[in-house]
Amino acid sequence: MKKKSILHEMKTLDHLIIRNLFLEMPEYLKKPMTLTQMQIMGYLMKNKNQDVYQNDLESFLNLRRATVSGVLKTMEKNNLIKREKALKDARTKKIILNEDVKKKCDIQKNRFRDFEEILKKDISERDLETFFNVLVQMQQNIKILDSSKCK
Repeated sequence: MKKKSILHEMKTLDHLIIRNLFLEMPEYLKKPMTLTQMQIMGYLMKNKNQDVYQNDLESFLNLRRATVSGVLKTMEKNNLIKREKALKDARTKKIILNEDVKKKCDIQKNRFRDFEEILKKDISERDLETFFNVLVQMQQNIKILDSSKCK
């Protein structure tokens, strides 16, 4: 059996997912958004009854502060979100999804759910559990590597 590369296989899967997810996406959602922006929008939708701040997104996405800040600036420029001063602390700003974007997100929610089902097709629960365990272990391995570089 030919030895496979994890990085190559994951990158190939990533390309296939992105290409197919955006293949039939309506024009109004195609251009201004990246996958990270869509993840942020999904997080904001799931947490619409709570105040969400940049540090919440940093933790959720496992991205650095500067990266999330840049993504949020772009989203604000593209009128996807707005930032308002928090009542508790004027130094922080809560992130709010614009109303018209909320409607667009609702339309796409089912599409992503359906695509998730396509990805899982013909894979047993046991194999999926193993897959997720392996993914989590790889993430932890990288976090350990990251933390050792910071010292």
